[in-house]
This record gives sequence, C-alpha cells and structure tokens, in this order.
Amino acid sequence: MLFNSITFAVFLLAVFILYHIVPVRFRWIFLLAASYAFYMNLHSAYGLLLFFTTILTYLLALRLEKASDNAKRRICLLGGILPLVCILLVFKLGAPVIDRVNTLINAGRLTMQPLTLRILLPAGVSFYFFQSMGYLIDVYKGKIRAERHFGYYALFVSFFPQLLAGPIGRADALLPQLKKERRFDYASVTYGLKLMAWGYFKKLVIADVFAVTVNKVYDNAHSYVGLVLLIVTVMFAIEIYCDFSGYSDIAIGCAKLFGIELATNFKSPYLSFSIKEFWSRWHISLSTWFRDYVYIPLGGNRVPKWRNCLNLLITFLVSGFWHGSSLTYILWGALHGFLQIAETFVYPKTKRGVSVVRRKHWWQLPVTFVLLCFTWIFFRANTIQDAFWIISRLFWDIGRPLNYLKTAVICLDMPYLSMCGMLLSAAVLFVYDLVSLKQDVIGLVSRQRGVLRWGVYVLLLVVIALFSYKGIATEFIYFQF
Repeated sequence: MLFNSITFAVFLLAVFILYHIVPVRFRWIFLLAASYAFYMNLHSAYGLLLFFTTILTYLLALRLEKASDNAKRRICLLGGILPLVCILLVFKLGAPVIDRVNTLINAGRLTMQPLTLRILLPAGVSFYFFQSMGYLIDVYKGKIRAERHFGYYALFVSFFPQLLAGPIGRADALLPQLKKERRFDYASVTYGLKLMAWGYFKKLVIADVFAVTVNKVYDNAHSYVGLVLLIVTVMFAIEIYCDFSGYSDIAIGCAKLFGIELATNFKSPYLSFSIKEFWSRWHISLSTWFRDYVYIPLGGNRVPKWRNCLNLLITFLVSGFWHGSSLTYILWGALHGFLQIAETFVYPKTKRGVSVVRRKHWWQLPVTFVLLCFTWIFFRANTIQDAFWIISRLFWDIGRPLNYLKTAVICLDMPYLSMCGMLLSAAVLFVYDLVSLKQDVIGLVSRQRGVLRWGVYVLLLVVIALFSYKGIATEFIYFQF
C-alpha cells in the first residue's frame, strides 16, 4: 500500500475516523491491527517476518535485563542482532548471488539447471530491523528499560506511518507516546495534513516528474554525452531528496493525525557547508543510528587520528552496503567516507577543539553540492561501468559551448513549458528550504490572514492535482532498501 495511492487515502481516512471513535484505552490495539493490515496488504507473508522480529527482540530484551553477568547479557544481545543481520544479508545478497550463478550457467561454465529461486527484499525490513536492534542495544547499555507490555512494543516496531521507510524511531522517544492517552487535537491534525500536502508536492510534482527524464538518461547512459549528463545528475540529486524527504513528511504528518510526534528526518540538506553537515541534515534517523551503533562503538573520534579515519570509512562502507550489495553503492559509501576524512584535514580543529568549518564561507555551499552530485552518480548508475562512463563524458565537447548546450537541449527533448515548470518547482523547494533554516514554514503560513493562508493551501492542492502524473502510484525510492 503506497502512500501515493488511492488505496492508502481510503485506508488512512478509515483508520483516522475509527481511531477517534474507539475508546481511548483500546486505541493501541486498533493502531496495531491497522499497522499489520497496512503491511500485509503488500504481501501476507510480510506479517510473519514482522512478528518474528518483534517477539525475538521483545523476549531477548527482557532476558537481557534480567541476566546476572555480562557474558549472558552479551549472548542475549547477539542472539537478537545476529539473526536479524543474517536475514538481512540473505535478502541483500541472495538475489545477486543467484543472478551470478545463472550467468555462469548460461555461459556454460556450470553443468546444472539455472536457479529459479526468487529472493525479494520485503519492503521496510531494513528499517524495522534497525529500529528493533537499536532498542535491544539501548536496553543492553542501560539507556532504557525493557518494555514489559508486548502490545505497546509490537506497535513501536510496526507503527504504519514509519514502517516502510522511517524515520527510524528510538524507544525512549516513541514508546512513551504510544502509551499516552491521546485525544483529538485540532492543531496537530491540521498541521499534519499540511505537512502531508507538502510531502505529496515534493513526491508527485517534483520527484516523479524529474524521474521520467532521469530514468530515460541513466537507464541508457551510453547513449548520452556532455551537458545532458550533468543536468540529469543534478536532477537526480533533487529527485532523490524530494522522493525521500517527501515520504518522511507524509509519514510525520500522518503520525500527527494520531497525536504522535516522529523524529525530523531532513533539514535542508543541500544547504550544507560540508559533507559532515550534510549528514547531520540528511536522513537524520539513519545517520544518527550509524553514529550511535556503529561509529561510536568503533571508537568514534576518541581515538588516534588514523583510527578515527578508519572508523569513518568503515561506518560509511556499512552504510553503502545497507543500501545494496552492488559495487556502485559500496563506492558511494566509500566516497562519503573519504570525503569526511578529507574534511578532517581541510577543516582541522582549533586549539579549543572547534572545527574551522563553522567559519562558513559562501563558496563552501556550491562546492559541497557539486561533491554530493558527484557521489550521487554512483548511487543512481545501474552499473559501475555506467557510472564511469557518465563521469568521463560529463564535459564532453565543452570546448564548444554552443554545441555543448545545443546537444543537451536536443537530447533532453523536453517542451519549454515543462522545463519552466520543473525550474519553478525546484525554485519553490529552494525557497522553502532556505526559509525553514530560520523558522517553521508551515507554522509561518498558518499564522497569515485567512485569504492568504487559504490561497496557499488551495494553490498547493491545485498544483498537485494538475501537474502530477495521473493514475500512476510510483514506488518511493527508499522502499528498495
């Protein structure tokens, strides 16, 4: 059930109405049932994996808390983490391994029938696996107590707005809210609806529209050279941001309909002055997860310089592998690791331990964005060969500027009206992100006079209705991870 489908709209409306009709003490049961119905709508077997993850980590957390010595505690911790990691590895590596074996069979190198086993990554599995593992680690470290109420814990793992692609919740922030008796809050509901509308604008009007051109070029990379590759690479940077942050906005807004606050997941990431700052603004729930459960346990920055650099590299390699086993994702993660390592030398710490990067200069913004776009090439390219082709052909024929521009216009083959619409939507996104650095844009609009306020609301809905692709519920990019 995709957020951008009619099915979800009907589902959400029904759940919202019934939730506020159901007696307060039974609402957690209703939300839990709705969450499982939401997930099993994608595939009935998914519910079994979700339930297995829930009961495994629930029981081990209780056992871990009662364990009398560190050895038993570590056994309980590993007993919860290793099965989930192994399952994740099977889903991540299973299909590529089978594809490789079939390639060898077809090439005549193996005398056996091609393997027909199809291993599909269940939607959202990485996210609720990480959420469950984070909970178990927090119990192990004594940051939180193990949850006794199985129902509330099951809802924590399966809460449908965040189930498929985050934000990854932390038990200390989310569990208390699920236990709280919540009543209808007009301000929270209306704010949630506005945030959802903005999320749909980013997904339907920007991401999905940009994706058409991006897919056309990147899926046939060797057919293009020059400026068109450069333009489409920037377009993908905008597409993936709007696709994923749009999902996060919808998820956070959806949770507000039920009086639940989810963690902010994006904070104007392309207005960052460094790669390090970018990762403090992009997919915040995942980047902080890697920081707290991978980088810091490795030693973080409390170790010698060389070891800190190694810790950064390992963390980003793990992040790259989390996105996929393809070499393109591994290189994408490695690039971000090396760029952060480079920044520790370019922006060394002062005697007071403050990084010079805090002395921001205007030129750092475009430099950081260019570096990010370069890394996105590896993230989006279908193969490593495509990625290197694109990089080697970005400035093809740039010595003849008019021809460089003319070729791009011909290859893009887009009506000028469409180009203007895409530029205008990107400009709206930029202004929104720029203003949001200082204040809450939705709150700002909500405080305006009635005519202006409702004019903005109506215009946003009209734009979504007119300029999004009709009848097509495109999957969100991060569902594949």
